[in-house]
Amino acid sequence: MNNTRSRWTMGGKFCALVAVLVLMVVSVSAHHGSSISYDTTRLWTTWGTVTRFNYMNPHPTMTFDRKVDGGKVEHWAAELLTNPSMMARQGWTKGRTLEALRPGARVKLYLATARSGGFSAIVMKIEDESGQTVAGAGRDLGGVDLDGEPGGLQPEAGAVLPGQPDQ
Repeated sequence: MNNTRSRWTMGGKFCALVAVLVLMVVSVSAHHGSSISYDTTRLWTTWGTVTRFNYMNPHPTMTFDRKVDGGKVEHWAAELLTNPSMMARQGWTKGRTLEALRPGARVKLYLATARSGGFSAIVMKIEDESGQTVAGAGRDLGGVDLDGEPGGLQPEAGAVLPGQPDQ
């Protein structure tokens, strides 16, 4: 009898451990605020060539190349502010989006660079070559045109990040 009882206790401990691990994974993958990771107050635009697009939750991701002055090519990684559910409600189903954003497609991107700098950004809006909005806000977001400018709009040196005390 005692052996059976300890097996159930061990089984209960195992189930509790699995539950804790599942809760940890859910917490780690919790939604984040875009303004914390990206400077969404300073938008810029550029033309890029899609190298890869992933239509996935919670936010689609993409990589794209952009030619800058001197013919150099920058390789960027980005996530979209919008999500697949919102895109589908706007008529951009998975199949339609994957066709419009296939590798080699040239698109105009409205970006907010990562606060950490580098070639990482959040895409606020995508337009195809005809000016049709593929993803993001249907309205004009503005933003400074930095097509061809190396590095796009990088963070200002010494900028205080959200949650940091003023220096």
